[in-house]
Amino acid sequence: MKKKVYFKTFGCRTNLYDSQVMMSAMQEYEITQDENEADAIVINSCTVTNGADTHVRSYISQLEKNNANAKLFLTGCGAHTKGESLLKEQRVHGVFGQSEKQKIDSLLAQEQPFYEKGDLNHIDDMIVDDFVGKSRAFIKIQEGCNFRCSYCIIPFVRGDARSMDEAKILEQVSRLALNGFGEFILTGTNVGSYGQDKQTSLVKLMKKMSQIRGVRRIRLGSVEPIQITDEFLEILDEPWLEKHMHIALQHTAPEMLKIMNRRNVYKQDKALFELLASKGFAIGTDFITGHPGESEALWQEAMQNARELPLTHIHAFTYSKRDGTKSATLKPEINGKIAKQRLHEIEALIKEKNLQFREAFQGELDVLVESYKEGFYHGFDQHFNKILIKSDEDLLGNWIRIAKYTIQKEHNYAEL
Repeated sequence: MKKKVYFKTFGCRTNLYDSQVMMSAMQEYEITQDENEADAIVINSCTVTNGADTHVRSYISQLEKNNANAKLFLTGCGAHTKGESLLKEQRVHGVFGQSEKQKIDSLLAQEQPFYEKGDLNHIDDMIVDDFVGKSRAFIKIQEGCNFRCSYCIIPFVRGDARSMDEAKILEQVSRLALNGFGEFILTGTNVGSYGQDKQTSLVKLMKKMSQIRGVRRIRLGSVEPIQITDEFLEILDEPWLEKHMHIALQHTAPEMLKIMNRRNVYKQDKALFELLASKGFAIGTDFITGHPGESEALWQEAMQNARELPLTHIHAFTYSKRDGTKSATLKPEINGKIAKQRLHEIEALIKEKNLQFREAFQGELDVLVESYKEGFYHGFDQHFNKILIKSDEDLLGNWIRIAKYTIQKEHNYAEL
């Protein structure tokens, strides 16, 4: 009887993909969705902030109480920052870097505690043809980042930007499409940098993907404003491109962008966002509140700019010091309570903007139904807005077009 392995994934979509790679590569073990019955637990960690490290440690503490017999293995970005200390404390049995994940069977079988850091120049060549428990497929197209934002540790644990082989990506998309997947989310550490090291581009890749039978919708992970090139603007009307773009700003006050060592320029960001909005796109962004140097005046400037931007979604978070980054040494620091108040303020603003966007939209919704919970089907439309659906039919995994629906504060609602 095969031993059972549970995968716990923290952090970004890249980690979600990496977990799927490990599941696909595993032959000698059985995957379980119940951590309490697992013989081994693989923790795919995030280390983007000190707080992310704390979440991983808390999870390990929880396992030590509830499933003390399971062997714990740490991978992901945290393997490079906290792996050695956790191994020395005997809180995990093994630690391995992202480049080692395809050797998952032999790693899980090791009797002696181990630390296999791997390298930061690795490129995945694994073909993933299924996604356990998912209705959308995540396609990792690149690894690493050449940006050096002052608050970010990721380039030091993921390495410099490097692109995966185009033929491998397209083969993976083809296999997944044959297995019934119609929506593909392109992910990576810095998705927009794809192709810069291979004399190609993200747009060229997406065009080739769109020609594969079964590909219905392509969605991007976070891209940088400067990566929306003239070539990119030419595909905005393509029916396969999701009408939602997530473009990372991190802030809107020009002085704060300099402090953060960001490459975007607010005036150019505003012009880009207005162009996308004119094309019917919903627009999301990342935003950090409470970064060192964010004075009240700069915050008020940022909020005024946010009011003027046609934003519909936001992934906002309070600044959390990350040891080893330039921002960790900057002054003045912002009180955590103030940072949280600012977080709630900008989230409330964008929530209201999202409602206004949904109220203004008059068209049909193109929905992929992803889950069924508490009597309702849950899905996302072409603008990445959630919809709850009441139906006696089994809609799970289906694509449906919805003409009649009601707009509620948190989401849309339909009865079919």
